[in-house]
Amino acid sequence: MNHENIAVARDGHTATVTLNRPDVRNAFNETTIAELTHAFRALGADDTVRAVVLAANGPAFCAGADLHWMKKMAGYTHAENHADALQLATMLRTLYACPQPVVARVQGDCYAGGMGLVAACDIVVAVDAAQFCLSEVKLGLIPATIAPYVIKAMGEQAARRYFLTAERFDAATALRTGFVHEVVSGDALDAKVGDIVKALVGNSPHAVRQAKTLVREVAGRTVDDALVEDTAARIAGIRASAQGREGVASFLEKRKPGWLS
Repeated sequence: MNHENIAVARDGHTATVTLNRPDVRNAFNETTIAELTHAFRALGADDTVRAVVLAANGPAFCAGADLHWMKKMAGYTHAENHADALQLATMLRTLYACPQPVVARVQGDCYAGGMGLVAACDIVVAVDAAQFCLSEVKLGLIPATIAPYVIKAMGEQAARRYFLTAERFDAATALRTGFVHEVVSGDALDAKVGDIVKALVGNSPHAVRQAKTLVREVAGRTVDDALVEDTAARIAGIRASAQGREGVASFLEKRKPGWLS
């Protein structure tokens, strides 16, 4: 697929999806949404991909919705608005459910829907100069489609404040709330992302996918008999898997596991 608004590149077992509309601060429209959905579906189905980096070109990571797209939406009927919003929600869910770990490389400001993109990723590295903002209420809107991911990322209490005030906050605050995992200087960004990707790619691909699913499906559940049985079944299953057996055998035999050969 030829992309207008994003770029997709491969380097070994790592894929990089790059927002590529720097002239409009990588604001997204229906084309960007469709391209991101297609890209993450394709990468998710590719077993040779072990990690994905979500990046952006230009000084801003993502400014949210494109102004021309918003002008067009202003004339939509309720049904058209619902269909349009559902496309965005589907894209975010596709990114969130990508089987491989996704690392957000946030090199600049991240506003509104851009925060939804970042929140749907598994690991977030941001530059110390980045600013963040959930600006929807300033426009008479609410951050509805991104809410499930942003609230998971920063927690309910922080979301209460920033959803309601639309205040800008800095990378240090994003780190404190848990929205980002690492804050680094601009010249250290690629090295930090590279270190994380190296760690991901060096682990068992099957185990990494299962660990991602484990977090998603266990978080928030009550610790009861059903959960105890579920987690016991998961570890029993992966112990008996090919990569589980190979990982333990390679450790005991003091050699590299097969997935590194």
